[in-house]
Amino acid sequence: MTNARTAIMTMLSPRLIFSIMFLGCASLLGYGYYLQYVEGLEPCNLCIFERVCFAAIALFSLIGLIHGSTGVASRVYFVLTAIGALVGAAIAGRHVWIQHLPADQVPECGPGLDFLMMAFPLQDVIQTVLKGSGDCAEVSWVFLGLSIPAWALVCFVGLALVSLVGAARAFRAHD
Repeated sequence: MTNARTAIMTMLSPRLIFSIMFLGCASLLGYGYYLQYVEGLEPCNLCIFERVCFAAIALFSLIGLIHGSTGVASRVYFVLTAIGALVGAAIAGRHVWIQHLPADQVPECGPGLDFLMMAFPLQDVIQTVLKGSGDCAEVSWVFLGLSIPAWALVCFVGLALVSLVGAARAFRAHD
């Protein structure tokens, strides 16, 4: 049993985990752009923030993959991907909550992110986007009963778990 566990743990090297996380995030981003540019589904501001989180996770995973460290750097990359996934989960959770509000409680539609970025300081933009808008409440795509933000939440939670387990393994292996 110990030999089998050791073999599995060896197969799941940080480099392999980072490559799977990078490919997963790149695939999710690619599908999001497909939905936007081919299917014509315009992302709301919260969707764009969720994309930024997937891109950050992909970036840190790619750096971890290329660097190939199994030491302190690996721990840092796992912690950074976990932070990106947890922030993404919080944003996606807020998005799902807005989608489930009764119609009379849905916030009014707001301006696009481009306008907000030109007109307001970054802190105000972030606060405005996180409040949500009527655009964010619209459900325009469903797969297996879950909307895009709900699937994003599932993916962020999965990525956070993988990152935290990877970080824990890296800390345990090098203590």
